[in-house]
Amino acid sequence: MDFLKFKQPQILKFSCAVFFAFTLSGCHLGYLFKSAGGELDILSRRVSIDEALQDKKISEEDKRKIRLSQEAHKFAETQMGLVSTKNYTSYVALDRPYASYVVSAAPKWELKNYTWRFPFVGEVPYKGYFNENEAKEEEKSLQDLKLDTYLRGVSAFSTLGWFRDPLLSSMLKGEDHDLVNTIIHETVHATLYIKSSADFNERLAVFIGNFGTEKFYLQREGENSATVKKIHQENEDEKTFSNFITQQVHELEAWYQAHPEKSEEEREKKFLDIQQIFKTQFLPKMQTQNYSHFADIKLNNARLLLYKTYMADLSDFQKLFDLVHGDIHLFLEKCKSLQADPKPEEGLRKLIESQKSL
Repeated sequence: MDFLKFKQPQILKFSCAVFFAFTLSGCHLGYLFKSAGGELDILSRRVSIDEALQDKKISEEDKRKIRLSQEAHKFAETQMGLVSTKNYTSYVALDRPYASYVVSAAPKWELKNYTWRFPFVGEVPYKGYFNENEAKEEEKSLQDLKLDTYLRGVSAFSTLGWFRDPLLSSMLKGEDHDLVNTIIHETVHATLYIKSSADFNERLAVFIGNFGTEKFYLQREGENSATVKKIHQENEDEKTFSNFITQQVHELEAWYQAHPEKSEEEREKKFLDIQQIFKTQFLPKMQTQNYSHFADIKLNNARLLLYKTYMADLSDFQKLFDLVHGDIHLFLEKCKSLQADPKPEEGLRKLIESQKSL
């Protein structure tokens, strides 16, 4: 299962913001116990980083990445002003390729997330499972409601400070800089999480994760580094894709509203049109192959909304970042000021306008 990007290593940086919150819900008792059991199973298998580095069953390549994760976590806390935690001070070797499996859904004739509500985190557009078959059962039940669905595996998740999140073996897959991005991304969630604002939370983590990864390697390898060049190209491609998906989501929303009587054939044509626009107008601008398969996947509303959650309107964060002259600490302080805002995306735009007048 892929997740947003299509080059396998790159999917690691986009993970589920929270999972433990799902275990706190009393909405469905069976789900509660199964989720709690899955969480506790992972936590019970933790070993210290030192123990992992001495374990002969763990490959030298994985040990190298474990050391890299420690370096990245320290960088996130000391150089970027992200919250200091005891996360990633332990390690868990999973017996599966993903940490968890997440289901999203949406109505067929409206670009609106099907959501679940949980204590502490509020309303979220996804539901997580530690067992893939259970996730598939959930997806089938949503499809029976005539909803579009999307099921994917995620390699990392954050418990938002409830537990000391371990480094997971699933996080070590892929390239080094994807691991660094994942660590920074998840540390952003531990630093700032606004209830019932999944879109804002994920986009903020994507933006800071991308910036932080490039900064990490600039310090580590210098500006002439091949890794820095690659990360920069990937980040530029994300900006290009963000501009594309923002525009297309807005236009599709307008099309649904303007055409109350639609057919499956018309809807499928709209999806194909979106992919054709990408293929002819945006793909040629890209410097990497990370999004090259977008033109070939099977689109539906649930999948498009997932792109929207993580990738739309990233330019708003860039505008604020530029207005504070690239000061990541000040940027974080400004974002934290939106903690109590019920609509942080709108609050961010107001913040940008107020910053312009300074």
